[in-house]
Amino acid sequence: MTVLGRRRVLAAGVALAAAPSVSNAQAVYPDRPIRLVIGFPPGGPTDIAGRLLAQRLTEILGQQVVVDNKPGVAGNIASQIVADAKPDGYTLLVGTSIMGIVPALYEKLPYDPHKSLEAVGHFTTVPMIVVAPAAGAGSIEELVALLRKEPGKHSYPSPGNGSLIHMGSLLFAQRAGADVLHVPYKGSAPAMQDTLAGRHAFQIDTLGSSKSFADAGRLKILAVCTPKRVASMPDVPTVQEKTGIAVEVVTWNLIFAPAGTPKPVVDRLNAAINQAIKHPDLMDKARGMGIELVESTPASSKKFYEDQMAMWAPIVKASGAKVE
Repeated sequence: MTVLGRRRVLAAGVALAAAPSVSNAQAVYPDRPIRLVIGFPPGGPTDIAGRLLAQRLTEILGQQVVVDNKPGVAGNIASQIVADAKPDGYTLLVGTSIMGIVPALYEKLPYDPHKSLEAVGHFTTVPMIVVAPAAGAGSIEELVALLRKEPGKHSYPSPGNGSLIHMGSLLFAQRAGADVLHVPYKGSAPAMQDTLAGRHAFQIDTLGSSKSFADAGRLKILAVCTPKRVASMPDVPTVQEKTGIAVEVVTWNLIFAPAGTPKPVVDRLNAAINQAIKHPDLMDKARGMGIELVESTPASSKKFYEDQMAMWAPIVKASGAKVE
């Protein structure tokens, strides 16, 4: 080899040694703040869950996890922001249960729900409950019997067409074999006020939204919409155990990253999420809000998300709800 050839080989070796490898770059992740995008306004349940997690992740990862609220279009604006972001683990999404519904609800989405996002971790599940006004049905069995006996006479509210509460209530009514009128409102508060006033036979909601009214004797909690009783409501039966009607309606939160995010980064984030949900302070706050914390893997999170989309698609179709 000539002297010039040896010099070129030596220079190339020095350059390779000096350049950080992809694996080394990922090994030090994160080395700057992480943006956590939430598709709903501050103060709502998704925002609260996201901020609780962000606080713990900041401590675990050693970098600030900054919440960025981007509300609008059923969370689709936030989903698109993250889907279009660089897949490096520095832009994440707090996904919600509406993401299981929007693929069937919208004619066209600005992102591909199956291909644009990478499921990182499923960290909360919030069981939905069936409530009735104080003067209404005294049990879930009584409610089902009433709805079947008087088809078309009774109603249920929702905060809007295509919402989880709309679809969950429709699912319950369908499986109960009952003809019940859906009354959509512009938001949860007016829907609840009319239920409290006795204008609706039942409402499906979260414990966090209903608890104060139940404690005050203005609502009755009839059943929980999960296969098994939940720890935060051990005395509340499931719909299925009392009526034989299999129905599962839950709100949930998953963390998503842009598709193509390196596996070591996804695994690092997943491990941090699983560590965060075991923090005593987070566990106490979640318990007080009726939130169940979930330990997961990226694979189990992806399956859960895909199962949700598959479950809600026929329900949305049966409802006739569509958004252009």
